[in-house]
Amino acid sequence: MTANVEQGRNITPLQANEWKPLLMVGGFFLMVCMVLVLHRHFTFYSSYDQGIFNQVMWNGVQGNFFQSSLSSQLSTNVVHAGEVPEVSYHRLGQHFTPALLFWLPFYSLFPQAATLSVLLVTVISAAGLVLYVLARQYLEPTPARWITFSYYGAHAVIGPTLCNFHDNFQLPLFMFTLLLAMEKRWWWLFALMCPLILAIREDTGIALFGVGMYMILSRRFPRIGAIVCVLSFGYILALTNLIMPLFSDDISKRFMLEQFGQYTEAEEASTLDIIGGMLMNPGKLAIELFTPFSLTIRYIIAQWLPLAFVPVVAPTSWVIAGFPLLKLLSGQTTSLLSINVRYAIALVPGLCYGTILWWSGEGFNNFFQPKKPRKPRSLTRFWKRVWAICLSTSIFLAIAANPNRTLYFIVPDAVEPWVYVSPLQQWQRSREIYEIIGQIPDDASVAATTYIIPHLSSRREIIRSPFVFIRGDNGQVETVDYLVVDLWRLVRYQPAFDDDLELLKIHVGLINHLLVTSQYGVTEFINGVILMQKGVNSVPQELQQWQEYEQSIQPILNQLQVP
Repeated sequence: MTANVEQGRNITPLQANEWKPLLMVGGFFLMVCMVLVLHRHFTFYSSYDQGIFNQVMWNGVQGNFFQSSLSSQLSTNVVHAGEVPEVSYHRLGQHFTPALLFWLPFYSLFPQAATLSVLLVTVISAAGLVLYVLARQYLEPTPARWITFSYYGAHAVIGPTLCNFHDNFQLPLFMFTLLLAMEKRWWWLFALMCPLILAIREDTGIALFGVGMYMILSRRFPRIGAIVCVLSFGYILALTNLIMPLFSDDISKRFMLEQFGQYTEAEEASTLDIIGGMLMNPGKLAIELFTPFSLTIRYIIAQWLPLAFVPVVAPTSWVIAGFPLLKLLSGQTTSLLSINVRYAIALVPGLCYGTILWWSGEGFNNFFQPKKPRKPRSLTRFWKRVWAICLSTSIFLAIAANPNRTLYFIVPDAVEPWVYVSPLQQWQRSREIYEIIGQIPDDASVAATTYIIPHLSSRREIIRSPFVFIRGDNGQVETVDYLVVDLWRLVRYQPAFDDDLELLKIHVGLINHLLVTSQYGVTEFINGVILMQKGVNSVPQELQQWQEYEQSIQPILNQLQVP
């Protein structure tokens, strides 16, 4: 029995000629996003996470799976205990992401950070085509196309596409494939996608749990749904409480406390502790779900907007997307509710699938009676106008938000005070930075500022400055061979970002300390970017340029002087 027969409807089969508009829109999305993310990367706006994932993948190609000195620098041992970052640190203690191995053969062909950006955009773009096939199981071509176009125009898709590489990029493709397999009764494919979704990240089981709950509550596949719920929930608990602690203490001593520490007073907490804290403090949980109120409302509206607010009245959307949304709303960090970050894309599959079923005739009154024939809703001219307005608004807001500073060459970082870098200026700076980092040997250990790290992360030993110590494979703690610092960027952006002002002072102090103690020498200085090498004398001309530059920025440094 096919899905269409189950619903008592006849849907015209897929035709070759209906793919043209889909491929045009999907291709346009792919092309534009690819250009933007590569431009972002090659002009030094990709940042720390891009470097982490690139080093993880590069180490994987070398056989050192999921090891990363950059991840080690974020570990609780370094952040809280003051230990030195180490190259053999296993990132699986922070985030359990074995699904990345699936893409390792592709990465091995071009083992560099830019490859990850290409992979991210390609996979997210491909997910839209799978969504269309899924929509056509219930809908005629026109409404199916509108839903697919809404996917490509969703702020929650555009933002996480125009960003650093992240693990959630796989979720739309895997989730749409899972739902399509369910509709087709391709249970072998369904069984394959379940572990792949779980392998994306330790918390993606929450999205899979939502699918299981839909299968139960809709009474379509209650037994399979129960298995999915038990599998996903059990996996999350076993993974975060038994497996991840084998690699490090980060899940209990850092990440759970940073996101959900309001539910416990302990110095460390497991997922079971946090769940227990939520159940014991329902009032606090209720407050967290609705505060900050304005940010919460804006976030939810941004998720609904590209689909013309249909998810509001689509029961399936509430069931599938509700669990990932609950996880985000219950956290204490406001970054969880940023529509531009990777977490936002976790809601998209549930919202899109719920919209598909709503247009097919599903409503709250027949949600628990799936075998009752549905009368499809008509996509009238009025609906098209409303939908077009909503979709256009979503795209406009995504562009205006300058997601992850990808559109820095169009949208200024700040208006008052005015902070803007022209593309010509940044392209010139990029050439200068490439000239400097090109002098660093591929096998040398390096410390660098945030936006240079991705371009140097295809190596075993790299950390973010002002750290200069690292523990190598021999177990010994040593200072890095090279230090490269982009001071110009800190100077340029410090009027709008207080952290950049503080980092500027720290790095100037570090550079002078290394020079006074004769540990490093200045070997290159170009337009505010300095390269220092351990155990060598400074090149006189480069040292003089650094000293002149330091004098020129003294008025800025004096802003940090304590009265």
